[in-house]
Amino acid sequence: MATVADILIPPDHPAFAGHFPGTPIVPGVVLLDEALHVIATVRGLALEHCTLTAVKFKSIVRPGQPVTLVFESTRPDCVSFELDSEGRSVANGTLAVRATDESTHGR
Repeated sequence: MATVADILIPPDHPAFAGHFPGTPIVPGVVLLDEALHVIATVRGLALEHCTLTAVKFKSIVRPGQPVTLVFESTRPDCVSFELDSEGRSVANGTLAVRATDESTHGR
C-alpha cells in the first residue's frame, strides 16, 4: 500500500540564495533530502542503512510550490517513490534498505 505525504520547501529556504538568483528553483538535493527524511520517519528507517539506487528528475519545482510524495515498498529491501507537483511528475526513484545485524554492533 502506498503512503502519501505533502512536502513544501519554503520560499525563504537558504538553498535559494545561490540557486539561480532571479529565477530560483528547488535544488534536486533538497527535494531528495526532504523525501528521504519523510520515508525514513514513516517507515522507521535509519538513513545510514539506505542507498538511493536510482533517481530521475523530470521537472523543476519553484519556491513555495507544493510537492506530493508517494512511496511504497516494492520488496522488503526496496522503496520506490514519486514526487509530483501541480499535476506533473517531478522525480522518481528507488531506495535500497540494507538489513542491520544487531549482533555486529559494537565490534
